[in-house]
Formats: sequence, C-alpha cells, structure tokens
Amino acid sequence: MRLNVALAQISTRLGDVESNLEKHLEYIEQAKAQKADVLVFPELSLTGYVLQDLVASVAHKPTEEDPVFKHLLKASQYLDLVVGFVDEDSRHRFYISSAYLSAGKVLHVHHKVYLPTYGLFDEGRFFAWGDSIRSFDTRFGRVGMLICEDFWHASPPYLLWLDGADIMLFSSASPGRGLNDKEKLESARWVERVNKAYASMFTSFVLHSNRVGFEDGLHFWGGATAFDPNGELITQGPYFEEALTIAELDLNQLRRTRARLPLLRDERTSLVQKELNRILSRD
Repeated sequence: MRLNVALAQISTRLGDVESNLEKHLEYIEQAKAQKADVLVFPELSLTGYVLQDLVASVAHKPTEEDPVFKHLLKASQYLDLVVGFVDEDSRHRFYISSAYLSAGKVLHVHHKVYLPTYGLFDEGRFFAWGDSIRSFDTRFGRVGMLICEDFWHASPPYLLWLDGADIMLFSSASPGRGLNDKEKLESARWVERVNKAYASMFTSFVLHSNRVGFEDGLHFWGGATAFDPNGELITQGPYFEEALTIAELDLNQLRRTRARLPLLRDERTSLVQKELNRILSRD
C-alpha cells in the first residue's frame, strides 16, 4: 500500500486566525490536486507562534460548531488533516495542540507535553502542559503526533512506538539558530538528525512539517522531511520558503525493515518498567 503525505511549510500571520484559515484551505486544494491522502501543517499553524497575551483570543474548539473548524472538518472529507491550534479545556487552560481530522471527524488531539521556557522560548508562561502521549487508529494505519520540543525528548517517540504507531507526524515552529562549517543551520541539522535516528531506531516512518517566515524577530526555516523505516530520506522541502512537499510512503517497507531488523519484537518493556520504577522510587 502506498500513502501520499503532503507537508505544508507555511508562513502564518500572528493572531490572524481567519487569514491563516484561508491559507489552510488554499493548501488543502493544492494537496487535493496532487492526490495527497494526508496533509500536515506546522505547529500553531492557525494562530502564529509568539502569541503571549493573544493566547485566549485565538483559542478554538475542534468541533463542527466552531467557526474555524467547521471548514476544516468539511475539508477533511477529501483528505486527512493535521492542523496546529490553541485548544482550551473546560477549566480555561490553554494548550499548544495538533488535531487529526478525517472524514469530517476529529480522530485525535495532542497537547504539547514539553514547553520550552529557555533561550528564545517562553511557552511555559502562557500555556498548560499536556499530560498524555497516545497513538491512534486511522484509515491508513496507526499514527502518533508530537509537537516540536516533544521530540527533543526520547520518551515521547518511544511511547508512541510502543503504543503501535507506524507513522509519526511531527509538527514544529522551529526558528533558525547557528551555522555550522557547512553553512547549514544548526537547528535544521539537529532536527534532521533526530528524525532520522527515530525512523531508524523505531523502524517507523517519521515525517516533519516546520513553518517558515518571520515573526517577532524569529526566522523559521521550513525544511520539511520524510524518513522511511530504514532511516533513509524520502523527500525534503526547501529552506526559508513556503512549499508543499509530497512524500510517497511505501507502507510495505515496514514489513521488509522489521523482518530484517526485529527491534520491535525484541524490545523488553517489562525491563524498562522495572528500572523506571527503581529510579523513580529512589529517595
């Protein structure tokens, strides 16, 4: 089975949800024309990133009654969507979130579990921490989603893998930082290295959609990637410009790779649990 995943690296307008929605609908039409089965948008794609005091005003609920999501849910009748937004719970806590929409329904919402509050980042001042990492079933197989800082920690991808995810969809708003001796951004080099490693270690597909454009002094670099279960690069988007990158996934590669490299079969989860219990119980 082959699956076409489109990665939309877009520039968003800070706090202008209506304008960003229009761009989403435009990219959805482009992805449909290229016969994409799934379209993945970056972190906070509906709102912009440096929201600060705008957080409460841009929050939306992923329901048919919501004036923004009603359009996206309708569009998901034609292809599955991953969109980034600010979610608000019943106690009025706000989360950096990704929603997976399919056939007019919300299959899953992931709340970002690691909020960087160091260096360039100030997320912990304005958002609540997510407390769940779950894989979920789609018409294409079992999928897991993470948002930016989530995949800088080893445990979230590992948990998705143990929970059955064969396709990992990563979204980010990663600003450019540093240059190495090959004149490549250090932030891009590290993200690509991490994603390649996860694909290899977890013998899974790993796809990443990162935003582009300028916002409040930050320059986002794009560079969408897709890696196969061997850790081989399938395709990559350009740096620093808007683009729609199509990755064709051969889902039969999961079987071929795992027959050769049975890491999933041999994983000793009870050992991990035992040692974590020991570590966490230390005084």
